[in-house]
Amino acid sequence: MRAPRRPRERSAGGRLPRRKPPVHLPDLRVRLRAPRTALLHRRPDTGRSPWRALRHPAMRWWTGANAVSSTGTWMQMTVQNLLVLQITGSPAATGLSLAVQAAPGLLLGLAGGAVVDRWPRKVVVATSQTVLGVVGLTTAALVGLDLLTLPLLLALSALTGVVATIDGPATALLGNDLVPVDDVPSAIGIGSVVNSAGRLVGVALAGAALAVAGPAPAYLVNGCSFLMVAAVVPFLRLHRPAAAAPADAPAPGRAALQEDAGQEHPREENPAPTGGLRYFCGRPRLVALLVVTAVSAVLGRNYTLTLTVLVTGALAGSAQDFATVASVLAVGGIVGAFLAGRLRRPSVRLVTALAAAGAALQVAAGLSPTLLVLVVVVAPMAVLESLSDTAGATVLQTDPPPAMRGRVLGVWRSASTAWALAGPPLLGLLMEVVGPRATLVGGGLAVLAVVAAGALHQRRSAARRHARARELALAA
Repeated sequence: MRAPRRPRERSAGGRLPRRKPPVHLPDLRVRLRAPRTALLHRRPDTGRSPWRALRHPAMRWWTGANAVSSTGTWMQMTVQNLLVLQITGSPAATGLSLAVQAAPGLLLGLAGGAVVDRWPRKVVVATSQTVLGVVGLTTAALVGLDLLTLPLLLALSALTGVVATIDGPATALLGNDLVPVDDVPSAIGIGSVVNSAGRLVGVALAGAALAVAGPAPAYLVNGCSFLMVAAVVPFLRLHRPAAAAPADAPAPGRAALQEDAGQEHPREENPAPTGGLRYFCGRPRLVALLVVTAVSAVLGRNYTLTLTVLVTGALAGSAQDFATVASVLAVGGIVGAFLAGRLRRPSVRLVTALAAAGAALQVAAGLSPTLLVLVVVVAPMAVLESLSDTAGATVLQTDPPPAMRGRVLGVWRSASTAWALAGPPLLGLLMEVVGPRATLVGGGLAVLAVVAAGALHQRRSAARRHARARELALAA
């Protein structure tokens, strides 16, 4: 006999409570499987990944093209000095060719930046890369036909230097335009890694080419690599903020690609080269970045010069010992580039802090009693240098408005060329007078003094602004 059913209790309003739907076994299996499936198919958090810029297809194409171009560039740089020595037999002529190629960066940096701001960046990059490719192929043909003379080589070097004053800022800004602002440090870090890898591969290939066929193949490969970059540029899609894109935007096609080439950013009709200098000098954070970087570059970062003298002189090491130190510097630079890619929006304060930490390690390197201690100190020093360079480049390329960035980079190119030319002779003279240890220690202390003076000036300026604001508030 079945037990009588218990009547359902009614609520206070007289309504019967709602029954819960029964859980069937298939539904239960789905519910238990759902968390595991979600974990398996969850997208990785790429917000801090050093490779996050490669999420964008245009950046992947750009990185691949730059890898080939960097390899060709280092092949040419490796054989260029040897080529001048073959033609003239004079070390002075080698130095002259390098000076002729570097001089336009010092004298025409402002004008090159103005060209970048005046014309669409994709057009500027495609044109400059094509011209550099033609120069490389012409040099290869002259070398292969044994028609290259010193005046022709100097003329080609000067033309390369002039085009580089436009190509350098344009390629840097175009790479940044392919990704969101938060991914710019990742893009710069990837570019640094690609350049380091291209240097290793390019030097090795240049040595093999010299042993087999002489210097002509290096110029041929470099010219073809420039033309490959020029061929890739028209197909790159520039990144646009989501807020600026219409909701019903059509799918990208050929017309969109052509539109990107001409409508990247609002541009001035006649951007004056001196406008970038006025803007740069009117931005205290950019001036502070320039001062800290200049002092660090002149007195601290010519490690290939200072550490060579320290290892082979004061530490009584051999050429193989310096090769070990140079390898540690290279590996540290690559590690620093990886770490720098995790940055989002670095500040000038971060750059100065990294410069101060690197200067302190430089002092320790100058006081190193043995080669082993020097190697231990050099590794983090190289990491900090790479981090500081990437953070500074990010501030420099994102702080100005888009219509002014080319001229700001032009100002920076002129200044950086000046300290690149002045730094090695100054350090060489200091090492002749006081020795490598005192040069490293004194340079590190000078960088620390500049950073401390800048921090003190910033604190006093903030105090004055606060006092002035209080006076205005009391007066009102």
